[in-house]
Amino acid sequence: MNLQIRNLYNKAQKQQRLIIGLMSGTSMDGLDIALCAVSGSGAETDIKILEFKTGAYTDDFRSKIKAIFSKKLVDLELVCLMNEHIANTHAQLINEALNEWGYKNDQVDFIASHGQTIFHAPKSLHKLPDYPNGTLQIGDGDHVAVKTGIITLSDFRQKHLAAGGEGAPLAVYGDYLIFSKRDEDRVMLNIGGIANFTYLPGNLKASEIFSTDVGPGNTLMDQFMQYHYNQFYDKNGAVAKSGSLNETLLKGLLNCDFFDMAFPKTTGPELFNLDYLQNAQSQTATLDIKLEDVMATLCHFSAQTISDAVKRCFGEDAKVQIFMSGGGMHNPLLVDLLKKKLPNSNFFTTDDLNINPDAKEAVLFAVLANETLCGQAIDFGDRQGVPSICMGKISLPS
Repeated sequence: MNLQIRNLYNKAQKQQRLIIGLMSGTSMDGLDIALCAVSGSGAETDIKILEFKTGAYTDDFRSKIKAIFSKKLVDLELVCLMNEHIANTHAQLINEALNEWGYKNDQVDFIASHGQTIFHAPKSLHKLPDYPNGTLQIGDGDHVAVKTGIITLSDFRQKHLAAGGEGAPLAVYGDYLIFSKRDEDRVMLNIGGIANFTYLPGNLKASEIFSTDVGPGNTLMDQFMQYHYNQFYDKNGAVAKSGSLNETLLKGLLNCDFFDMAFPKTTGPELFNLDYLQNAQSQTATLDIKLEDVMATLCHFSAQTISDAVKRCFGEDAKVQIFMSGGGMHNPLLVDLLKKKLPNSNFFTTDDLNINPDAKEAVLFAVLANETLCGQAIDFGDRQGVPSICMGKISLPS
C-alpha cells in the first residue's frame, strides 16, 4: 500500500482527529481558520473549536481576487494563476496560525478547504437550456497539502452539483449533525454575503430538513460601502442608521423573479450587485436620493427578504428558534429589523450552542471532511437540492 494512503487510513481510524476547517466567503475579508478536535461521525459527531482566527488578506491580494470575482468576462490567465496563488496564500496563513497557536503541522490530521468562490451559476441565473448548474471555487487543494504537509480535502461543491444539487448551500450537512435537537424546531440563519438558512425539525428526521439561500445578506451593503465610502463594511450599521428607508426603492429591489422561486434555491453576487441596485434605482427614479438613505434601504432589503422567507416557510406568525451566524449578525440595525419583522420568533447566535458564530462556516467544512473520511452519506431521502452524498477531493502532501 502507498505510504500516503496508509497514513490517510491510520489518521481516519483515530479516536479523535484534529481538522482545520477553512472558509473564504464572498465578503473576502480574510481566511477563517478553525482548528477543531473531532471525534465520532454522523449523529455521534462531537466537535470542539480549539483555536480560531481570521487570517487577514492584504488589499493587494483582495483586489486580485476581485478582478476575477463574479464577472462573466475576466482575464483567463489571471484565473489560472490565482488558482495557485490563492492556495499558496491560504497555506501560508495556515502555517502562520499554527505557529501562533503553538502547534506543529504534523499534529494536524486534515485540512478542509472551501477555496474561494469566483463564480456561481445555477440554472436559474444563467438560463442556458443546454448547460447544467455550475459553480467554481479556486485555490487548489494539492498546493495547500504540499505547502502545509497536511492531507487536504477540497472542492466540496462539485460533488453536490454532480449529484443533482446547485453546489450550495452546503450548511445543511453540518447543521444537521451539530445543531439538531429533539423536540425543538430550529432555523440556522447565516447572514454572510448571501443570507441562507437551514431548517432542523425537532423530530430529527433528515428527510424533512432543507436549506436554501434567501437573498442578499451583506453583499449589497458591503459593495455600496466599498464603492462610495471606501470602507469595507458599514460598522455597527452606522451609515444605514443615519439614513431613512426609501419605500419606493425597496419595492424596486424586491421586484425580482428570484424571490418568487420555490425553495430550495441558490444565488450570489452574480445577481445581487451594484448593477442590480443601479437598475432598481433607475426603474424607481431614486438615483438622486442620499447615500445614507440608500444604505438604510439596502439594510431593510436584506431584513425583508430574510423575514419573508421565514414567513413563507413557517407562516406569518412564525414561531421558531433562530440561531444566527455570519457577519450580518454584527449589524445591530439588521438584527433589530429582523426581530421586529419576526416578533414571535426567538433570536440567538450559535454561541448559545457553543460554536463561535464567526467560525461556524469553517467548522462546517471540518465536519464535511470528517464525514467523508470517517462517516457515510446522510440519508436525506428525496429532498430536492439535498443529495445524500459525501463531499471533498483528497490531496496528499507527497
